[in-house]
Amino acid sequence: MLFDTHAHYDDERFDEDRDALLSAMPENGVGLILNPGCDLESSRKAVGYAQKYPFIYAAVGIHPENIDENWNNDLAVIKELAQTEPKVRAIGEIGLDYYWEKDERARARQQVVFARQMELARALGKPVIVHDRDAHGDCMEIARRYAGVTGVYHCFAGSVEMARELLKLGYYLSFTGVITFKNARKALEVIREAPLDRLMIETDAPYMAPEPYRGRRNSSLYVHRMAETIAQVKGMEAEAVERITTENGKRLFGIA
Repeated sequence: MLFDTHAHYDDERFDEDRDALLSAMPENGVGLILNPGCDLESSRKAVGYAQKYPFIYAAVGIHPENIDENWNNDLAVIKELAQTEPKVRAIGEIGLDYYWEKDERARARQQVVFARQMELARALGKPVIVHDRDAHGDCMEIARRYAGVTGVYHCFAGSVEMARELLKLGYYLSFTGVITFKNARKALEVIREAPLDRLMIETDAPYMAPEPYRGRRNSSLYVHRMAETIAQVKGMEAEAVERITTENGKRLFGIA
């Protein structure tokens, strides 16, 4: 059984065949999916999918690219969802993204919203799903500030040194189809050093389809490629990586 720990089935690219695709997951070896929200609307949709499909779980949160003037009010509703919906297992996708945002005031607001959601996770005793793009230093500073909060850095793109510190703080590291690309040297170095019991796999569907499917719409049907790649790096059988990464995801997100 495979656990795709990060997939966005609320994306419009799934509108034409979402139900058929999701219904076929168990027969294709995908036993669990976690769908994180990126704003209030997608968080509500994630909860809806979790209510409909027994193998889907949800996370709720505000992504740094989706912060608007109503974020404080939206966060109050997200808190309610996290408190009342039993299949909400994390606060996410939250974090920092400086790739597109160059304005220092806007970056500072991202930090405030990230910190507020870390506070929420700490208050509710839930893990976080962290998005960190071109913001390693500030992301790490906030992670250190909330040392009691654990979770996963999804689509991990940091250095071996950063990975070591996150592992000490109790975080898991998750990897997408990027690790199957020819230029994935840094990520493979992290995988080589990190203990297997702290690694998870994900698609980040519909984005970043792995080789040999690169360029297509991604889905959980391709999550096996990440397990196969990690197995190659670790010198293991893919089935063992599938089993261990599934156990890791279930442990982090409290899934029996």
